[in-house]
Amino acid sequence: MQINPKKIKLGLGRTLLRLMPMILMGGLTLATFWMVQKNQPGEKSMLERVRLHEPDYIITNGALSALNEMGTTKYRILGNKVTHYDDDASIDIDTPRMRLFQPDKAPVTVKSDTGHLDGDLTILDLIGNASIFRPAKAATATEPATARMLATSSYYKVLINDDIIETDKPITLQQGMSVMNSTDGGIFNNIEQSMALSGQVKGRIERAPRSNP
Repeated sequence: MQINPKKIKLGLGRTLLRLMPMILMGGLTLATFWMVQKNQPGEKSMLERVRLHEPDYIITNGALSALNEMGTTKYRILGNKVTHYDDDASIDIDTPRMRLFQPDKAPVTVKSDTGHLDGDLTILDLIGNASIFRPAKAATATEPATARMLATSSYYKVLINDDIIETDKPITLQQGMSVMNSTDGGIFNNIEQSMALSGQVKGRIERAPRSNP
């Protein structure tokens, strides 16, 4: 059997004409895919822009202090371990101890098992065995005498700029020989150094014994 080369060429040409639209569509699809991939950021560059909540530095026995307008210490925060996070500038503190200072008044110490300080340095959360302690202070020419005060709870929030310590958890308050318990927490005002209890409050109030002249 003889094969006519002209017929073979003619058949191939017709086949190519029929397949031409599919070839063009395939080429356009590949070109579009290539352009999209080229313009998209690579996986590595996208991951580089994502700031994970991971420590960027850890300090053992760290301390953070702030001064007031007069140049004296307003507060000082200490911790056995201070962990700083880069993404939000927040700080986790193991065994935090915060001392609040007011002119002519006894310094107040707040502490707990763990703490978290926000990135703006405005809110300190104190979690686990939290307490507020103010030692007794004798009367001065401008301030009356104050009795020893200890207020314990499971949680305190320190509003640093407002000099306020608050909680909605139960509080046990000891002041001098008096003991009070509240069910719904309370607010400690460091400027006035006064404690206001919330909810049901029960306990006993006893006067301090008079000193002999």
